[in-house]
Amino acid sequence: MTAADLLRKMRGRRSLRRYQAQPVPQEQIAQLLEAAIWAPSAHNRQPWRFVILQDAASKRQLATAMGAKLRQDLGADGLPPELIEADARRSYERLTAAPLLILLCLSMIDMDVYSDAQRNQHEVSMAQQSVAMAGQNILLMADSLGLGACWMCAPLFCGELVARTLDLPPDWQPQGLITLGYPAQQRQRGRQGWETRTVWR
Repeated sequence: MTAADLLRKMRGRRSLRRYQAQPVPQEQIAQLLEAAIWAPSAHNRQPWRFVILQDAASKRQLATAMGAKLRQDLGADGLPPELIEADARRSYERLTAAPLLILLCLSMIDMDVYSDAQRNQHEVSMAQQSVAMAGQNILLMADSLGLGACWMCAPLFCGELVARTLDLPPDWQPQGLITLGYPAQQRQRGRQGWETRTVWR
């Protein structure tokens, strides 16, 4: 693959939220995870952990729990009930309608531990960055396999709830959720030029 091919692939990838009912084959799931583990990671500690959700009941259970937390949070913000319900319903449908969910978690179990809080917090940030790069590899591989995908940050707002609902190991901290499936939509979206986000020194 040339540099031009790679850039064209990156430009062509879109976040898609609507999918066909067709399940994602196990061999493609394995390819997605294989791509994920070749992302760069801090100290090469590979702090990522993955939860694969294909079962409809498991997806409904997670979506219901997250929806209840979303309603609680938005209610505390004072949003009108009809907007809260619309947002919660949209979230529920996105999670339950996707044939495949991949929950990305981090584990600090292999990361360095320091004597001061500041460096320990930097270690957490480094692990978060590593997990995010693994997620980007999943998104790019999904596009190469003809799959649609969308990264959802919602688990960050209810990490303990997600971990409890899915009975995750104690050190697994939910970071992001990727919905996946064969696309049932097309999207076009541009980008502001890098020149508007860059400073030269």
